[in-house]
Amino acid sequence: MNRSQELAHRVRDLIDNAGYRHNARLPPERELCEILGTTRNQLRKALAELEAQGRIWRHVGRGTFVGSRPVLNLEDVDYLGDMIKPAQVVAVRFTIEPELCRLAAKHCSKSDLDQMQLCAARCRQAEDWRAYEAWDNNLHHAIARATHNRLFLYFFETLNSVRRSIVWGQPRATRKPSENYSSFVEHDAIVSSIAAGNGDEAARMMLKHLESVYSRTLPESVTPPA
Repeated sequence: MNRSQELAHRVRDLIDNAGYRHNARLPPERELCEILGTTRNQLRKALAELEAQGRIWRHVGRGTFVGSRPVLNLEDVDYLGDMIKPAQVVAVRFTIEPELCRLAAKHCSKSDLDQMQLCAARCRQAEDWRAYEAWDNNLHHAIARATHNRLFLYFFETLNSVRRSIVWGQPRATRKPSENYSSFVEHDAIVSSIAAGNGDEAARMMLKHLESVYSRTLPESVTPPA
């Protein structure tokens, strides 16, 4: 592990231990350097690595924030987050994300598929739940981008920002996913269906995946469409 990776781990631990919520702003770089005992140049390399993983996002002049970059401004995300219940988010995911898979199967490029496969592999390799959640989020985002439909991507990013502001960092009984964690196989099935150009199967696999996830995390909200 190089210096930047080690420092990225320390920043991630700082975020986890301090209980920052999604879209919360981290301390300024100068303060982070003092806390971590490092230089600004080394800190920025570590932050760049975390940003690539989808764990943080940065805005020049505004600071560094937890989670992936929202498509809306933070005030709108907070406003929607206060109004919307988790069950409503689940209902919209059941409607939108299978259709994104259907479109991705029709329009995705080789680079889109490469990115999906990378994200699915990194989910399996995740050393803890936060890393898994970051790469899982990247996978779903990669599928949305693969539609090559800017309006659908906007809808997805809006939904995803609100989702992660409401439910961020679920309590876990283990340090990381088990080797036979069901989502691994579900991810593979989704990506394989998209790669084969089978939109209906990809949509069905995504719906099955979402039902599986929410039957564990929010069972009262699982009311998939008929």
